[in-house]
Amino acid sequence: MLTPVKVALLSDCYLPRLGGIEVQVHDLARNLRRAGHEVVAFTATREPGQQRNEVEIIDGIPVHRLAIPMPHGLPINPLAPPTLRRLLRAGEFDVAHVHMGVVAPFSMDCARVALGLDLPTAVTWHSLHARMEGPIRLAGYVARWAKSGAALSAVSGVAAQSVMSLAGLQHKVAILPNGIDTEQWAPLARAPKADGEPVRIVSAMRLMGRKRPLELLDIVHEARRQVPDIDLRLEVLGEGPLRPKVEHRARELGAQEWFSAPGRMTRTQVQERYRLSDIYIAPAELEAFGIAALEARTTGLPVVAPRKSGVSEFIEHRVNGLLAGDDAGMADALARLASDRELREGMIRHNTEVLPKESWDSVVLMVEAEYARAIDQMRES
Repeated sequence: MLTPVKVALLSDCYLPRLGGIEVQVHDLARNLRRAGHEVVAFTATREPGQQRNEVEIIDGIPVHRLAIPMPHGLPINPLAPPTLRRLLRAGEFDVAHVHMGVVAPFSMDCARVALGLDLPTAVTWHSLHARMEGPIRLAGYVARWAKSGAALSAVSGVAAQSVMSLAGLQHKVAILPNGIDTEQWAPLARAPKADGEPVRIVSAMRLMGRKRPLELLDIVHEARRQVPDIDLRLEVLGEGPLRPKVEHRARELGAQEWFSAPGRMTRTQVQERYRLSDIYIAPAELEAFGIAALEARTTGLPVVAPRKSGVSEFIEHRVNGLLAGDDAGMADALARLASDRELREGMIRHNTEVLPKESWDSVVLMVEAEYARAIDQMRES
């Protein structure tokens, strides 16, 4: 266990903006504080009507909003570095922890400023680089950070491979998974399923291209074709810009009787939908981790996902879900789980009895190890 330290958490996005990185950084801040560390967050996410560099307290964590008005509320502030440098220097922090998306201009500035102050710095990537890998390699900043002593990490092995190729194979890239509150997402009691009842597939996602909701409809349509005697249904929880196209595709497939998309739901509502469901599917291929899939797995649901996505970090094929090489494979996996009740219920038993290793208690220990590595590397650089 690391001696209590003062941590600067730095992220383009933070609450009240909702998304994977925002929620994870906020939850990390709370759990680090619970473990005895002092935590201060810095973000370019702006509150409506705020003045520049306002500070507010969220769940006991001071949050510096180094934000300026931008179109659509984009968390971008090219004017932040001087203020950030002053605050980091005055704050006498022991370590900085920068959280990166694919392109994160504020977080990039944060890493540069922290390393320029010789502040031990950990940098964690929450996304896959995909088509941006070439431009990022050309820019060279990942390699520069590694040479400057930053401790690099990513939320899954899939994401870590990309970071390692950008940093140089001589630099370690640790795996620092997202965390989950295993009490909040505890296994759910499920009523025994009677013969002939529908087999219910559920997914939670933002309705956007990267999450592949249109492809999901085609996958389930194919799975239904393979098991015509089973009433296979799909429910997608979430909202987003592709909703009109999703509804149009559903009409094209004649899916009105087996598909529903009720919109964004609260955590309690999501858990109730999971309790009534039989299978969770995470169709996105460019998924660095997949926190929604982990939440579903923790409640007990078997998970179907692409083998090359970050979901493979916590789903073991044929143990607590099925991993597939492509969309046809995911359709096959759904058809198999729908028709093989013994296999499906065995996975539910496993997921109910075996908690995931990504509990916050475990993740905080991993984060502390990364902070210790950042401190050691800065001393040696």
